[in-house]
Amino acid sequence: MKVLLKEDIDNLGYAGEVHQVAPGFGRNYLIPKGLAIKADPGAMKQAEVWRKRAETRRAELRAEYEALSARVEETSLTFTARAGETGKLYGSITTAQIADDLNAALGTEIDRRKVGIEPLRQLGEHKVTVRLSAEFQPKITVLIESEDGPVADAPEAIDVETAAAEESVVDETAALEAE
Repeated sequence: MKVLLKEDIDNLGYAGEVHQVAPGFGRNYLIPKGLAIKADPGAMKQAEVWRKRAETRRAELRAEYEALSARVEETSLTFTARAGETGKLYGSITTAQIADDLNAALGTEIDRRKVGIEPLRQLGEHKVTVRLSAEFQPKITVLIESEDGPVADAPEAIDVETAAAEESVVDETAALEAE
């Protein structure tokens, strides 16, 4: 089914573009929500108007995200948690906690699903990505301190995504060596 998008849709396209989608997706989601209309000659005449309107809206969003990215980069959040001798937390600092504190600090409404990938479970300084859009992904500094005071073995400045990727490479290498 060919549809003409009325609004920008993540992972599909921009307003004013014609896309081939599954019939169920078009009939049951895009058209009822007002995100698209069935592509026919009459609708194609409106496409240029929607494209121009969407471009101005994207330019406004880009400027807003640019300013917000700068504010996020400057922000640093500090959490205290119980930790063992090695600096590993007994619980974790979740992405929801980070998002709540970030929203309180900046006065914004950033969705918790757009903050980080996984909970933080180690003392120290962490860099957590905030995905505002595909183009703007600033990193916020999160410092986790022990309730009992400083721990000697706590690592410094961990990039959460890089650490997760390194762990998976190590696991794959160990599995290959075991064979």
